[in-house]
This record gives sequence, C-alpha cells and structure tokens, in this order.
Amino acid sequence: MTDHFRALVIEDRDGKPVSGFKDLSLADLPDHDVLVEVLFSTLNYKDGLAVSGKGRIARRLPMVAGVDLAGIVVESRNPAWRPGDRVVVNGWGMSETEWGGYTRFQRLKPEWLTRLPDAFTLEESMAIGTAGYTAALAIDALEAWGKIKTDAREVLVTGAAGGVGSVAITLLASRGYRVTASTGRPETHGYLSSLGATGFVDRAELADKGGALQKERWAGAIDSVGSTTLANVLAQTVQSGAVAACGLAGGADLPASVMPHILRGVALLGINSVTAPHAERDRAWAILSESLDRQRLADMTTVEPLSNLPQLAQDIVAGKIRGRVVIDVAK
Repeated sequence: MTDHFRALVIEDRDGKPVSGFKDLSLADLPDHDVLVEVLFSTLNYKDGLAVSGKGRIARRLPMVAGVDLAGIVVESRNPAWRPGDRVVVNGWGMSETEWGGYTRFQRLKPEWLTRLPDAFTLEESMAIGTAGYTAALAIDALEAWGKIKTDAREVLVTGAAGGVGSVAITLLASRGYRVTASTGRPETHGYLSSLGATGFVDRAELADKGGALQKERWAGAIDSVGSTTLANVLAQTVQSGAVAACGLAGGADLPASVMPHILRGVALLGINSVTAPHAERDRAWAILSESLDRQRLADMTTVEPLSNLPQLAQDIVAGKIRGRVVIDVAK
C-alpha cells in the first residue's frame, strides 16, 4: 500500500470550483471506519458537471470528485467489513458533501458500502455504476407499480444513448418489454437497436411544449431529461401507466399539468439513487444480476484512464459520450 497516490480534487480558485490532479496521502483522507483500495470508478453526467466546473456539484471544498467507486476493503474498524471484501459505493453524497471515487484509496462509512454480487467483476460494477443502478431502481419502481408489464404498448426511454438510457434499454428488453428510444443522435440508432430498442422518437418531438393531454402511447417510461420532455411523456402515457423520473439533463423545471394524473391515473415515480435504502439497492442489483446481458454491457462500455477525466468531463456535458465509461483510477 503506497503512502502517496493521485486523486482528482476540486478546489476553490477565486470563488470558482476548479478540478486538477493532486497527490494525497492516507493521512489526508476522511476519518471513516473502512479504508478501500479503489480500482475503478466511472463517469456520470453529474461527474461531468463537477469536474468541468459547469455545475456546482461539490458543496464543500476541497473535494475528491467521483460519485461511484468499486474496490477492495483494506482496513476496517467495523465488524461488518473485512479486508478482501469486494465493495461498490454509489451516491451517499460522494463528490457533493463527501469525498468520492477518483482516487486510489478512500475512507468510507460502513453503511455506504454494498457487497458486490458474485455475478460481476469490479470493472463491470463500474460499467454499471450509478447510471445502471439508477436504471435498475427505475425498473424496480415501474414493476412495483404493477400495471406496466402486461400492456402490449411501448415503454419509452428518454436520453437513450446516455448511461442510464443504455442500461435501461437492455434491462427492459431482457425482461420482455417493447422499448422505444428517444434520442437526438440518429447515428446511435444502430447501437440502441443492438441493446434491444425496437423503435425511435427524435428528442425534438418531445422538446416543444404540447397539450396537457396528448394521444396515449406509452405504457411506461424512464426519463432522465426532465423539463418539457417529461411533461410531454406524462401527457402521452396511457391510462394507469407510470413514468419513472431520474434525471434533469434538460432542466429541473416541470411545465406540466395535473390532467394526466387525475384523468388517466398516470403515476410519476421519483427515483433517488443517492440515499436509497439498502433494501432498494439490493433489489436493483438483483435486477442487474438477473437481466443484464454481459455482452451488451461490454458493447456499451469503454475503459479510460484517470488522466483522461478532464476531457471526458467536457465531452459528457456536451453530449458526446455514448453508453458507459469506466475509469481505471490506477492509470
């Protein structure tokens, strides 16, 4: 175990959050009970905002960025965790209020750790990452609603070529749903078809404000865009359908009407991946273990060194990233 290691740290410079690489020691880490050797992290849209400085994600500085990590327990003051345990951490305020995963070592609270299912390697767990785990939470919520699977009409996935969308499509297809993908990038249609999408909607069709009630089409939907897109999806959802909302890439506003809810019984299901209780996390990872096609996961994933993060952050915010990006923190 090395005394010094590299991390991507966000610091305050003239009142602005600026990220850069910095050498840390174990003594610099927070005084939490479990020390983990981090092997892999990942790149999410929120990571892109934090690292690029285009969003004030970190609420205290300095901050080690990265909302995900996967690694091996090295030391533990908590009996629930032992050296050698394989663990994954998603959310829990990492990169916002707690130091995150873009570092070779991190100290963490024991209640943040999830034991990695045997079905996955550490690298695969970060190919899934918060994006894939959030997609599984959304599917769990839709299926708990109980009125989706038997409907022969389509399930819509917005932001389809992104991380949440890519995993959501392959999970839904594997579980027997007919999936329509919404994307503004026609060049990704072949990729999305390979994941299981059978239809496409240009995101521009959902971007303009529409009527409070529109033609019924979607039995259910997973939305990572928000704003007008979510409002239109709700207006197009069938009687007793449901929409799981898990993102705001298009904006945090919701210019919607109550009409779909009170006249069609449409449910809006909010997905909170950051502080989800362990029972929900365990169900999400069970869905991933049961239904995630490993070859499709590999096809949607690229592995990049930690050194490439500054440019990758710019790319994901600009909408240039397709699928999932695993960060090898040792490189």
